[in-house]
Amino acid sequence: MGNAVLLNLVDTGTGFNFSSSIESGLTKSHFELDELNETTDSFNIIQPDCDRLDYGLAISSGALCGIIDIFLVGKPEKSPLGDITDKWFENRTKDFAKLSGWNDGKNGSTTSAIRFLETKFKIPYDQRGAGDAGQFIFGLNPTNHHFKSLAHNPTLLGLFFSILDQFTSQSHFVTENELIVLQRADDGFELRGADVISKLFSAFVNWFGHIISDISGSSTSKGRGMGIPSPLWSWTNDIITIKRKLNIKPSEFDKFVNDLSLKIFNQGYDIRFQATQTIPVMINELVTRLFYSVRRLVKYFADTEKKQRNFEELWKQCEPFSNPTVKRMLTVAHGTFCLIDIGDATVRGFIAGSGSFNILEFILRVNIVGVGRFTISLYGEVKREICNSKNEKLLFDSTREKELVEYYIEGLKMLSVAYDDKQLMLFIHGFSNSYTYRETFNASVELASKRHVPREKILQSKAEGDAYFRRNNK
Repeated sequence: MGNAVLLNLVDTGTGFNFSSSIESGLTKSHFELDELNETTDSFNIIQPDCDRLDYGLAISSGALCGIIDIFLVGKPEKSPLGDITDKWFENRTKDFAKLSGWNDGKNGSTTSAIRFLETKFKIPYDQRGAGDAGQFIFGLNPTNHHFKSLAHNPTLLGLFFSILDQFTSQSHFVTENELIVLQRADDGFELRGADVISKLFSAFVNWFGHIISDISGSSTSKGRGMGIPSPLWSWTNDIITIKRKLNIKPSEFDKFVNDLSLKIFNQGYDIRFQATQTIPVMINELVTRLFYSVRRLVKYFADTEKKQRNFEELWKQCEPFSNPTVKRMLTVAHGTFCLIDIGDATVRGFIAGSGSFNILEFILRVNIVGVGRFTISLYGEVKREICNSKNEKLLFDSTREKELVEYYIEGLKMLSVAYDDKQLMLFIHGFSNSYTYRETFNASVELASKRHVPREKILQSKAEGDAYFRRNNK
Protein backbone atom coordinates (compact mmCIF):
# COMPACT_ATOMS: atom_id res chain seq x y z
CA MET A 1 0.00 0.00 0.00
CA GLY A 2 1.35 3.46 -0.90
CA ASN A 3 1.82 6.22 1.69
CA ALA A 4 -0.68 9.09 1.49
CA VAL A 5 0.53 12.68 2.09
CA LEU A 6 -1.80 15.69 2.17
CA LEU A 7 -0.98 19.39 2.16
CA ASN A 8 -2.72 21.64 4.68
CA LEU A 9 -6.37 22.18 3.67
CA VAL A 10 -8.55 24.76 5.46
CA ASP A 11 -12.25 25.46 4.81
CA THR A 12 -12.63 29.28 4.73
CA GLY A 13 -16.40 29.24 4.13
CA THR A 14 -16.11 30.49 0.58
CA GLY A 15 -13.68 27.89 -0.64
CA PHE A 16 -10.57 26.00 0.39
CA ASN A 17 -7.12 27.32 1.29
CA PHE A 18 -4.06 25.14 0.64
CA SER A 19 -0.40 25.55 1.32
CA SER A 20 0.73 27.33 -1.80
CA SER A 21 3.44 24.83 -2.73
CA ILE A 22 5.41 21.84 -1.59
CA GLU A 23 8.32 24.19 -0.82
CA SER A 24 6.22 26.39 1.51
CA GLY A 25 4.79 23.28 3.14
CA LEU A 26 8.31 22.01 3.83
CA THR A 27 9.34 25.41 5.26
CA LYS A 28 6.40 25.52 7.65
CA SER A 29 6.95 21.91 8.67
CA HIS A 30 10.63 22.45 9.43
CA PHE A 31 9.75 25.51 11.50
CA GLU A 32 7.22 23.47 13.47
CA LEU A 33 9.77 20.69 13.91
CA ASP A 34 12.30 23.16 15.35
CA GLU A 35 9.72 24.36 17.88
CA LEU A 36 8.95 20.77 18.90
CA ASN A 37 12.67 20.04 19.31
CA GLU A 38 13.03 23.03 21.63
CA THR A 39 10.01 21.86 23.63
CA THR A 40 11.32 18.32 24.08
CA ASP A 41 14.79 19.66 24.97
CA SER A 42 13.29 21.89 27.67
CA PHE A 43 11.59 18.85 29.22
CA ASN A 44 14.86 16.91 29.28
CA ILE A 45 16.80 19.71 31.01
CA ILE A 46 15.20 19.01 34.42
CA GLN A 47 16.45 15.42 34.45
CA PRO A 48 19.65 14.75 36.49
CA ASP A 49 22.50 13.12 34.60
CA CYS A 50 24.60 11.55 37.37
CA ASP A 51 26.80 8.55 36.73
CA ARG A 52 28.41 6.21 39.24
CA LEU A 53 31.46 8.43 39.70
CA ASP A 54 29.25 11.45 40.48
CA TYR A 55 27.41 9.47 43.14
CA GLY A 56 30.69 8.13 44.51
CA LEU A 57 32.20 11.60 44.81
CA ALA A 58 29.05 12.93 46.51
CA ILE A 59 29.07 10.07 49.03
CA SER A 60 32.78 10.63 49.70
CA SER A 61 32.24 14.32 50.39
CA GLY A 62 29.34 13.61 52.75
CA ALA A 63 31.31 10.92 54.59
CA LEU A 64 34.38 13.16 54.97
CA CYS A 65 32.32 16.03 56.38
CA GLY A 66 30.44 13.62 58.66
CA ILE A 67 33.78 12.59 60.18
CA ILE A 68 34.73 16.27 60.59
CA ASP A 69 31.43 16.84 62.41
CA ILE A 70 31.95 13.88 64.76
CA PHE A 71 35.52 14.65 65.81
CA LEU A 72 35.90 18.42 65.33
CA VAL A 73 32.39 19.76 66.04
CA GLY A 74 31.11 17.31 68.63
CA LYS A 75 28.95 19.03 71.21
CA PRO A 76 29.06 22.42 73.03
CA GLU A 77 32.10 23.18 75.19
CA LYS A 78 33.82 20.02 73.88
CA SER A 79 34.38 21.19 70.34
CA PRO A 80 37.79 21.97 68.77
CA LEU A 81 36.11 23.94 65.99
CA GLY A 82 33.82 25.52 68.58
CA ASP A 83 36.82 27.05 70.33
CA ILE A 84 37.85 28.68 67.05
CA THR A 85 34.30 29.93 66.44
CA ASP A 86 34.08 31.38 69.98
CA LYS A 87 37.31 33.29 69.39
CA TRP A 88 35.99 34.60 66.06
CA PHE A 89 32.85 35.95 67.76
CA GLU A 90 34.94 37.58 70.48
CA ASN A 91 36.97 39.40 67.85
CA ARG A 92 33.83 40.54 66.04
CA THR A 93 32.46 41.86 69.35
CA LYS A 94 35.64 43.89 69.78
CA ASP A 95 35.37 45.18 66.20
CA PHE A 96 31.79 46.30 66.78
CA ALA A 97 32.76 47.95 70.07
CA LYS A 98 35.53 49.88 68.28
CA LEU A 99 33.05 51.07 65.66
CA SER A 100 30.80 52.22 68.51
CA GLY A 101 33.57 54.26 70.19
CA TRP A 102 35.36 51.78 72.44
CA ASN A 103 39.08 52.41 72.82
CA ASP A 104 40.94 50.28 75.34
CA GLY A 105 44.27 49.98 73.59
CA LYS A 106 45.41 47.39 71.08
CA ASN A 107 45.18 44.53 73.58
CA GLY A 108 41.82 45.44 75.11
CA SER A 109 39.99 42.49 76.65
CA THR A 110 36.72 41.05 75.43
CA THR A 111 35.22 41.72 78.89
CA SER A 112 36.04 45.41 78.54
CA ALA A 113 34.42 45.57 75.09
CA ILE A 114 31.29 43.79 76.35
CA ARG A 115 31.01 46.12 79.36
CA PHE A 116 31.28 49.14 77.03
CA LEU A 117 28.52 47.83 74.76
CA GLU A 118 26.23 46.99 77.70
CA THR A 119 26.52 50.59 78.85
CA LYS A 120 26.18 52.16 75.41
CA PHE A 121 23.20 50.03 74.34
CA LYS A 122 21.33 50.00 77.63
CA ILE A 123 17.91 48.31 77.72
CA PRO A 124 15.27 47.81 80.46
CA TYR A 125 14.83 44.04 80.12
CA ASP A 126 18.24 42.79 81.23
CA GLN A 127 17.22 41.18 84.56
CA ARG A 128 19.75 38.41 85.15
CA GLY A 129 18.31 36.58 88.17
CA ALA A 130 21.16 37.61 90.44
CA GLY A 131 19.28 38.98 93.44
CA ASP A 132 16.74 40.94 91.35
CA ALA A 133 12.99 40.43 90.93
CA GLY A 134 13.51 38.00 88.07
CA GLN A 135 15.23 35.48 90.31
CA PHE A 136 12.23 35.15 92.64
CA ILE A 137 9.37 35.61 90.13
CA PHE A 138 10.61 34.04 86.89
CA GLY A 139 13.19 31.56 88.11
CA LEU A 140 15.89 33.50 86.25
CA ASN A 141 19.59 32.90 86.74
CA PRO A 142 22.72 33.96 84.82
CA THR A 143 22.65 30.76 82.74
CA ASN A 144 19.08 30.99 81.43
CA HIS A 145 18.02 34.64 81.30
CA HIS A 146 19.18 35.11 77.69
CA PHE A 147 16.88 32.26 76.64
CA LYS A 148 13.85 33.11 78.79
CA SER A 149 13.92 36.83 77.97
CA LEU A 150 12.04 37.20 74.67
CA ALA A 151 13.89 40.38 73.74
CA HIS A 152 17.19 38.48 73.85
CA ASN A 153 15.98 36.00 71.23
CA PRO A 154 17.39 36.68 67.70
CA THR A 155 14.00 36.33 65.99
CA LEU A 156 11.43 38.75 64.57
CA LEU A 157 9.27 38.26 67.65
CA GLY A 158 12.34 38.94 69.80
CA LEU A 159 12.85 42.26 67.97
CA PHE A 160 9.17 43.11 68.45
CA PHE A 161 9.27 42.54 72.23
CA SER A 162 12.57 44.42 72.52
CA ILE A 163 11.00 47.50 70.94
CA LEU A 164 7.82 47.05 73.02
CA ASP A 165 9.79 46.69 76.26
CA GLN A 166 11.87 49.78 75.47
CA PHE A 167 8.75 51.89 74.83
CA THR A 168 6.91 50.61 77.93
CA SER A 169 9.84 49.87 80.28
CA GLN A 170 8.71 46.26 80.66
CA SER A 171 10.30 42.82 80.48
CA HIS A 172 8.63 39.81 78.83
CA PHE A 173 9.75 36.29 79.76
CA VAL A 174 8.71 32.76 78.93
CA THR A 175 9.05 30.56 81.98
CA GLU A 176 7.36 27.28 82.86
CA ASN A 177 5.55 27.54 79.48
CA GLU A 178 3.88 30.79 80.54
CA LEU A 179 4.28 34.34 79.24
CA ILE A 180 5.17 36.61 82.16
CA VAL A 181 5.41 40.43 82.10
CA LEU A 182 7.47 42.47 84.57
CA GLN A 183 6.07 46.01 84.83
CA ARG A 184 8.33 49.02 85.52
CA ALA A 185 11.36 46.88 84.82
CA ASP A 186 13.73 49.90 84.86
CA ASP A 187 12.37 53.29 85.94
CA GLY A 188 15.67 54.94 85.02
CA PHE A 189 15.53 53.86 81.36
CA GLU A 190 14.65 56.48 78.75
CA LEU A 191 14.46 55.76 75.02
CA ARG A 192 16.28 58.37 72.96
CA GLY A 193 14.52 60.22 70.16
CA ALA A 194 12.33 63.27 69.58
CA ASP A 195 9.48 61.50 67.75
CA VAL A 196 8.11 58.00 67.16
CA ILE A 197 10.28 57.31 64.09
CA SER A 198 13.52 58.29 65.80
CA LYS A 199 12.55 56.32 68.92
CA LEU A 200 11.84 53.24 66.76
CA PHE A 201 15.26 53.58 65.17
CA SER A 202 16.91 53.96 68.57
CA ALA A 203 15.06 50.90 69.86
CA PHE A 204 16.26 48.82 66.93
CA VAL A 205 19.86 50.00 67.38
CA ASN A 206 19.67 49.22 71.12
CA TRP A 207 18.34 45.71 70.38
CA PHE A 208 21.06 44.96 67.83
CA GLY A 209 23.85 46.47 69.93
CA HIS A 210 22.77 44.58 73.04
CA ILE A 211 22.57 41.31 71.07
CA ILE A 212 26.18 41.85 69.99
CA SER A 213 27.22 42.62 73.57
CA ASP A 214 25.72 39.30 74.75
CA ILE A 215 26.76 37.08 71.84
CA SER A 216 30.01 36.12 73.61
CA GLY A 217 28.55 36.15 77.12
CA SER A 218 28.11 39.02 79.57
CA SER A 219 30.80 41.17 81.21
CA THR A 220 30.46 39.15 84.44
CA SER A 221 30.78 35.76 82.75
CA LYS A 222 33.43 33.31 83.89
CA GLY A 223 34.88 31.19 81.14
CA ARG A 224 32.91 30.86 77.90
CA GLY A 225 29.77 32.55 79.21
CA MET A 226 26.17 32.20 78.04
CA GLY A 227 25.64 33.65 74.59
CA ILE A 228 22.52 34.35 72.55
CA PRO A 229 20.19 31.36 71.97
CA SER A 230 20.15 29.67 68.58
CA PRO A 231 17.45 31.05 66.23
CA LEU A 232 16.44 27.47 65.36
CA TRP A 233 15.62 26.69 69.02
CA SER A 234 14.44 30.07 70.35
CA TRP A 235 11.42 29.75 68.04
CA THR A 236 9.98 27.44 70.71
CA ASN A 237 9.54 30.54 72.87
CA ASP A 238 7.80 32.30 70.00
CA ILE A 239 5.29 29.44 69.59
CA ILE A 240 4.35 29.49 73.27
CA THR A 241 4.11 33.30 73.26
CA ILE A 242 1.83 33.40 70.22
CA LYS A 243 -0.42 30.68 71.62
CA ARG A 244 -0.70 32.44 74.99
CA LYS A 245 -1.59 35.73 73.27
CA LEU A 246 -4.31 33.88 71.33
CA ASN A 247 -5.54 32.18 74.52
CA ILE A 248 -4.51 28.79 73.16
CA LYS A 249 -3.07 26.36 75.64
CA PRO A 250 0.38 25.08 74.56
CA SER A 251 0.40 21.37 73.81
CA GLU A 252 2.49 18.86 75.72
CA PHE A 253 4.77 18.66 72.69
CA ASP A 254 5.29 22.45 72.79
CA LYS A 255 6.22 22.22 76.46
CA PHE A 256 8.56 19.28 75.88
CA VAL A 257 10.44 21.00 73.04
CA ASN A 258 10.67 24.29 74.96
CA ASP A 259 12.04 22.56 78.07
CA LEU A 260 14.50 20.63 75.88
CA SER A 261 15.61 23.87 74.18
CA LEU A 262 16.29 25.47 77.56
CA LYS A 263 18.30 22.45 78.72
CA ILE A 264 20.53 22.40 75.65
CA PHE A 265 21.03 26.18 75.97
CA ASN A 266 22.21 25.65 79.55
CA GLN A 267 24.70 23.14 78.12
CA GLY A 268 26.22 25.85 75.88
CA TYR A 269 24.17 25.28 72.72
CA ASP A 270 23.91 28.92 71.59
CA ILE A 271 24.27 30.85 68.35
CA ARG A 272 28.06 30.39 68.43
CA PHE A 273 27.77 26.61 68.47
CA GLN A 274 25.11 26.78 65.78
CA ALA A 275 27.64 28.65 63.64
CA THR A 276 30.19 25.90 64.38
CA GLN A 277 27.76 23.28 63.08
CA THR A 278 27.51 25.25 59.84
CA ILE A 279 31.22 24.69 59.03
CA PRO A 280 31.12 20.98 57.95
CA VAL A 281 27.82 21.58 56.13
CA MET A 282 29.36 24.42 54.11
CA ILE A 283 32.47 22.33 53.39
CA ASN A 284 30.22 19.53 52.13
CA GLU A 285 28.37 21.99 49.92
CA LEU A 286 31.51 23.50 48.43
CA VAL A 287 33.39 20.21 47.93
CA THR A 288 30.44 18.57 46.16
CA ARG A 289 30.01 21.51 43.81
CA LEU A 290 33.78 21.53 43.21
CA PHE A 291 33.76 17.81 42.35
CA TYR A 292 31.00 18.44 39.81
CA SER A 293 32.81 21.38 38.16
CA VAL A 294 36.25 19.75 38.00
CA ARG A 295 34.87 16.60 36.36
CA ARG A 296 33.05 18.62 33.68
CA LEU A 297 36.07 20.88 33.22
CA VAL A 298 38.38 17.95 32.52
CA LYS A 299 35.81 16.38 30.19
CA TYR A 300 35.37 19.66 28.28
CA PHE A 301 39.09 20.07 27.58
CA ALA A 302 39.42 16.40 26.68
CA ASP A 303 36.49 16.36 24.22
CA THR A 304 36.73 19.85 22.70
CA GLU A 305 39.34 20.90 20.20
CA LYS A 306 41.40 23.96 21.10
CA LYS A 307 39.97 26.07 18.26
CA GLN A 308 36.39 25.38 19.33
CA ARG A 309 36.84 26.21 23.03
CA ASN A 310 35.11 29.30 24.41
CA PHE A 311 34.32 30.52 27.91
CA GLU A 312 30.55 30.66 27.42
CA GLU A 313 30.32 26.99 26.46
CA LEU A 314 32.81 26.06 29.22
CA TRP A 315 30.73 27.83 31.87
CA LYS A 316 27.54 26.26 30.55
CA GLN A 317 28.97 22.78 31.05
CA CYS A 318 30.79 23.41 34.36
CA GLU A 319 28.66 25.86 36.35
CA PRO A 320 27.68 24.07 39.61
CA PHE A 321 24.56 25.99 40.61
CA SER A 322 21.38 25.69 38.59
CA ASN A 323 21.43 22.25 36.98
CA PRO A 324 19.61 19.16 38.34
CA THR A 325 22.73 16.97 38.23
CA VAL A 326 24.63 18.94 40.86
CA LYS A 327 21.45 19.23 42.91
CA ARG A 328 21.11 15.45 42.92
CA MET A 329 24.77 15.15 43.98
CA LEU A 330 24.12 17.60 46.84
CA THR A 331 21.12 15.55 47.98
CA VAL A 332 23.30 12.43 48.13
CA ALA A 333 26.17 14.29 49.85
CA HIS A 334 24.00 15.90 52.54
CA GLY A 335 22.05 12.66 52.99
CA THR A 336 25.29 10.78 53.61
CA PHE A 337 26.41 13.47 56.05
CA CYS A 338 23.15 13.26 58.01
CA LEU A 339 23.24 9.46 58.03
CA ILE A 340 26.70 9.44 59.63
CA ASP A 341 25.94 12.33 61.99
CA ILE A 342 22.61 10.96 63.24
CA GLY A 343 24.08 7.48 63.57
CA ASP A 344 26.87 8.82 65.78
CA ALA A 345 24.43 10.90 67.84
CA THR A 346 22.17 7.87 68.35
CA VAL A 347 25.03 5.68 69.56
CA ARG A 348 26.27 8.36 71.94
CA GLY A 349 22.72 8.88 73.18
CA PHE A 350 22.51 5.24 74.22
CA ILE A 351 26.00 5.33 75.73
CA ALA A 352 25.20 8.44 77.79
CA GLY A 353 21.92 6.88 78.91
CA SER A 354 23.64 3.70 80.15
CA GLY A 355 21.28 1.47 78.23
CA SER A 356 18.34 3.86 77.92
CA PHE A 357 18.22 6.63 75.32
CA ASN A 358 19.45 10.07 76.45
CA ILE A 359 17.54 12.54 74.25
CA LEU A 360 19.55 15.51 75.56
CA GLU A 361 22.87 13.98 74.47
CA PHE A 362 21.33 13.07 71.12
CA ILE A 363 20.14 16.64 70.43
CA LEU A 364 23.47 18.13 71.50
CA ARG A 365 25.25 15.88 68.98
CA VAL A 366 22.87 16.12 66.00
CA ASN A 367 23.87 18.74 63.46
CA ILE A 368 20.59 20.62 63.02
CA VAL A 369 22.05 22.77 60.24
CA GLY A 370 22.93 19.63 58.27
CA VAL A 371 19.45 18.19 58.79
CA GLY A 372 17.92 21.45 57.61
CA ARG A 373 20.10 21.56 54.49
CA PHE A 374 19.25 17.94 53.66
CA THR A 375 15.54 18.74 54.09
CA ILE A 376 15.87 21.56 51.56
CA SER A 377 17.52 19.17 49.08
CA LEU A 378 14.77 16.60 49.58
CA TYR A 379 12.12 19.27 49.02
CA GLY A 380 13.82 20.19 45.74
CA GLU A 381 13.94 16.54 44.64
CA VAL A 382 10.24 16.02 45.40
CA LYS A 383 9.32 19.24 43.61
CA ARG A 384 11.31 18.20 40.53
CA GLU A 385 9.71 14.75 40.50
CA ILE A 386 6.24 16.32 40.63
CA CYS A 387 7.17 18.57 37.70
CA ASN A 388 8.57 15.57 35.82
CA SER A 389 5.37 13.57 36.30
CA LYS A 390 3.32 16.50 34.98
CA ASN A 391 5.65 16.92 32.02
CA GLU A 392 5.77 13.24 31.09
CA LYS A 393 2.45 13.41 29.24
CA LEU A 394 3.43 16.68 27.54
CA LEU A 395 6.75 15.15 26.53
CA PHE A 396 4.99 12.06 25.19
CA ASP A 397 2.52 14.16 23.19
CA SER A 398 5.30 16.39 21.83
CA THR A 399 7.37 13.36 20.81
CA ARG A 400 4.41 11.81 18.97
CA GLU A 401 3.65 15.10 17.26
CA LYS A 402 7.33 15.38 16.31
CA GLU A 403 7.16 11.91 14.70
CA LEU A 404 4.07 12.90 12.73
CA VAL A 405 5.70 16.11 11.49
CA GLU A 406 8.83 14.20 10.45
CA TYR A 407 6.62 11.69 8.59
CA TYR A 408 4.77 14.59 6.96
CA ILE A 409 8.06 16.14 5.82
CA GLU A 410 9.19 12.85 4.32
CA GLY A 411 5.88 12.64 2.45
CA LEU A 412 6.34 16.15 1.05
CA LYS A 413 9.82 15.21 -0.12
CA MET A 414 8.42 12.15 -1.88
CA LEU A 415 5.72 14.32 -3.45
CA SER A 416 8.23 16.91 -4.67
CA VAL A 417 10.14 14.14 -6.50
CA ALA A 418 7.00 12.72 -8.18
CA TYR A 419 5.44 16.04 -9.25
CA ASP A 420 6.49 19.37 -10.61
CA ASP A 421 5.65 22.15 -8.14
CA LYS A 422 4.17 24.35 -10.87
CA GLN A 423 1.71 21.62 -11.90
CA LEU A 424 0.71 21.23 -8.27
CA MET A 425 0.08 24.98 -8.04
CA LEU A 426 -2.33 24.76 -11.01
CA PHE A 427 -4.06 21.85 -9.34
CA ILE A 428 -4.44 23.79 -6.05
CA HIS A 429 -5.89 26.84 -7.83
CA GLY A 430 -8.45 24.68 -9.56
CA PHE A 431 -9.33 22.68 -6.51
CA SER A 432 -9.94 25.83 -4.40
CA ASN A 433 -13.02 26.36 -6.62
CA SER A 434 -13.77 22.68 -7.07
CA TYR A 435 -17.32 22.72 -5.75
CA THR A 436 -18.48 24.20 -9.12
CA TYR A 437 -16.25 22.33 -11.51
CA ARG A 438 -16.47 18.60 -12.11
CA GLU A 439 -13.29 18.66 -14.15
CA THR A 440 -11.20 19.74 -11.16
CA PHE A 441 -12.65 16.92 -9.09
CA ASN A 442 -11.67 14.48 -11.81
CA ALA A 443 -8.15 15.93 -11.62
CA SER A 444 -8.08 15.15 -7.91
CA VAL A 445 -9.11 11.55 -8.68
CA GLU A 446 -6.28 11.28 -11.15
CA LEU A 447 -3.82 12.71 -8.60
CA ALA A 448 -4.93 10.18 -5.99
CA SER A 449 -4.36 7.36 -8.47
CA LYS A 450 -0.84 8.60 -9.19
CA ARG A 451 -0.13 8.58 -5.47
CA HIS A 452 -1.11 4.91 -5.34
CA VAL A 453 -4.16 5.44 -3.15
CA PRO A 454 -6.20 2.19 -3.20
CA ARG A 455 -9.08 2.41 -5.64
CA GLU A 456 -11.69 1.63 -2.97
CA LYS A 457 -10.46 4.68 -1.01
CA ILE A 458 -10.96 7.11 -3.94
CA LEU A 459 -14.21 9.05 -4.40
CA GLN A 460 -14.85 8.56 -8.12
CA SER A 461 -17.32 11.39 -8.74
CA LYS A 462 -18.34 14.82 -7.50
CA ALA A 463 -21.62 13.35 -6.27
CA GLU A 464 -19.80 10.76 -4.16
CA GLY A 465 -17.66 13.54 -2.68
CA ASP A 466 -20.68 15.68 -1.77
CA ALA A 467 -22.43 12.67 -0.22
CA TYR A 468 -19.31 11.79 1.81
CA PHE A 469 -18.93 15.29 3.33
CA ARG A 470 -22.66 15.62 4.02
CA ARG A 471 -22.63 12.30 5.84
CA ASN A 472 -19.63 13.25 7.99
CA ASN A 473 -20.97 16.70 8.85
CA LYS A 474 -24.22 15.38 10.35
